[in-house]
Amino acid sequence: MALANVRSGWRYERYVALAGLFAMAALAWLYLGVEAHRMEAMLGEMAGSGPMEAPDSAWNAGPLLLTLVMWTVMMVAMMLPSATPAILLYGAMARKSRDRASGLPSVGVFTMGYLAVWTAFSLAATVLHAAFDTWRLLTPAMTSASTLLSGSLLIAAGIYQWLPIKNACLEKCRAPLQFFLFRWRPGARGALQMGAEHGLFCVGCCWALMLLLFTAGVMNLLWVALIAAFVLIEKLAPGGALIARIAGVVLGVVGAALILGSA
Repeated sequence: MALANVRSGWRYERYVALAGLFAMAALAWLYLGVEAHRMEAMLGEMAGSGPMEAPDSAWNAGPLLLTLVMWTVMMVAMMLPSATPAILLYGAMARKSRDRASGLPSVGVFTMGYLAVWTAFSLAATVLHAAFDTWRLLTPAMTSASTLLSGSLLIAAGIYQWLPIKNACLEKCRAPLQFFLFRWRPGARGALQMGAEHGLFCVGCCWALMLLLFTAGVMNLLWVALIAAFVLIEKLAPGGALIARIAGVVLGVVGAALILGSA
């Protein structure tokens, strides 16, 4: 009877957790859509008004903060959908743990830990973004202004798809049950730590793919959606490891072609 109550309770909480995760991702995509439209309008005004004053330095607090917010929201939009199965699995296991506590608070804390790691990645991406901007490697549309940079990022991402560390991190993301069984920690602190650890594996799996946003535009929503869809396929589809390696070959070839074509 107790086990039946646990299952029944989590069935309801699972829908609530799923709705919450969906709402977070949807709001993140909405924010990106609004910002992309705003940037497009701003670029149109710049093109029609002729020469303008130089923009503020990318290293000023205001631009840095806006860039950090943009990258953080983008990581939520891109990574939360592919992490949802692992988050729900964690919630089910937390609901069945010895204390029989509600799974929803644990899911919330676990998700906070997961997103905290991606926020740290966003901070690193923000610094890199500012550096590229300072070196005039990005256009006002936040697209790579250098064929060498674009090709190098593509080749680096392609090579990384074949490295053992990539495969190890991908396996952890594809088999979260094993991760939870061997690294389970009870309580809120344990939920936060496990969420952060799972986030580290996801960053280890996907960081090179995320940097490809510089190649076609950080706010190019089609490019953002394509990378997010590939991450979802790579982590959840059968044969994800093989798909990752095939994609690595394609990325490397395209990157090399870009560099050689500009020579």
